[in-house]
Amino acid sequence: MSKKILFIYNANSDTGSKMLDFAHKIVSPTTYSCNLCSLTHGKFTEKKQWKTFRKRLLVEGYELEFFHKDEFQERYKSKFGHKYTYPIILVETDHELEVLVSAKKLNAMETVEELISSVGSIQ
Repeated sequence: MSKKILFIYNANSDTGSKMLDFAHKIVSPTTYSCNLCSLTHGKFTEKKQWKTFRKRLLVEGYELEFFHKDEFQERYKSKFGHKYTYPIILVETDHELEVLVSAKKLNAMETVEELISSVGSIQ
């Protein structure tokens, strides 16, 4: 199995989108459209439990890449022509991208522990 995991948020990277996302998370967090962000981050910072898990993956030799959806689509458009629903977590192999955690599964998660369990299943 590949050691490269891609995390793609259901948000764009431009300044306006970032500001709207931040405001949305504060005003109406239950309707925010990126559950991956909600699971890994609080209102202002990365959740401690997620940060510890992420660091453990790095120590174990995993390469982690985090993208906004527009960044991912730009970087991978020529190499991989797949259409995805975001947020999503993928594993990159020599020949393709494989879904590790689908948008449907991510959106059904309620805790960071569920996310850690799902990502930890790669091992």
